Amino acid sequence: MSGKRVLVVGGGVIGLLSAYLLGRAGIAVSILDAQGVGLEASWAGGGIVSPLYPWRYSQPVTALAHWSQDFYTRFADELIPLSGIDPEVYVTGLYWLDLEDADQALSWAGRQRRVLLDVPIDAVEAAVPALSVGFSRALHMPGVANVRNPRLVRSLREALLRMPNVTLHEHTPVTELLLESRQVIGVRSTCGDHYGERVVVAAGAWSGKLLSPLGVQLPVEPVKGQMILFKCAQDFLPSMVLAGGRYAIPRRDGHILVGSTLEHAGFDKTPTDQALASLRASAETLLPALRDAEVVGHWAGLRPGSPEGIPFIGEVPEHPGLWLNCGHYRNGLVLAPASCRLLADLMLGREPIIDPAPYSPSGRLQ
Repeated sequence: MSGKRVLVVGGGVIGLLSAYLLGRAGIAVSILDAQGVGLEASWAGGGIVSPLYPWRYSQPVTALAHWSQDFYTRFADELIPLSGIDPEVYVTGLYWLDLEDADQALSWAGRQRRVLLDVPIDAVEAAVPALSVGFSRALHMPGVANVRNPRLVRSLREALLRMPNVTLHEHTPVTELLLESRQVIGVRSTCGDHYGERVVVAAGAWSGKLLSPLGVQLPVEPVKGQMILFKCAQDFLPSMVLAGGRYAIPRRDGHILVGSTLEHAGFDKTPTDQALASLRASAETLLPALRDAEVVGHWAGLRPGSPEGIPFIGEVPEHPGLWLNCGHYRNGLVLAPASCRLLADLMLGREPIIDPAPYSPSGRLQ
């Protein structure tokens, strides 16, 4: 497809990384986003480079996660000289506390050959002094990192702006897909029509709205999540911790993210006092010193919920030229590297990194 243009609708981490990989392969790419890129779910999430409970997911999610897990450290080394912006990949490890299915988690790790340790609780208390006392059991995955997702999208944006074959159209809402017979040949936006040999819909929770006028029902829906942010000393929390369905994520400069809620509230992104109180209570139960810390941020974002959290990756058979890379639910950042590489492999006719069948739109659309 040399010399042909690909349009990517959506400028979150999925759209940006798709464009980056295609652009690096020499493809002309145009990215269209309704606002500034990376300001929806990619900005709002926590940036843990692992599913929260990896053993609870199906094999298709596990396959993407395993391929992606070690990507960001290498990718940061690639991005920093290209963009001048450090996405701050921070390898801290992750402790799970008092899991109901700890034994199943350990069995999963053995089958998948993943390092997951059953750690004495006194060792955890010594390693994480800020942790509340009273927990009885901990599992530890030492290699898990988090990435500072707002900086990741800024770094990706800057790298893409420096690529001569990539064009970025921000504040350009796409209103419809353009058809010739049943083939998708471009998009209509508030700033005019754009044409391409292929159109990739990577618009997160909004992806279904674009497909609906074609009579294609994409089962991707918004799932609201709220988070809060504290500012602490840089050495306050040396590792990510998760208990009772809530997690705390340390950044290198001492910011601590605590999240998150799961709410089915349509496209409403309004932060609520109820969620703020719930998140504060969880934070203080997990890390009692946060009782005296100031909340310096509270926001909401919309995850692209999908059946079993399995994304849609590939061409829509009923509409040649229409490709999907969406529906990653809670795992957009961790699944992005493998998802975008798989998309690029399929579009470029390369041997795919993993079996593409579980993610194919064929048979999964209504």
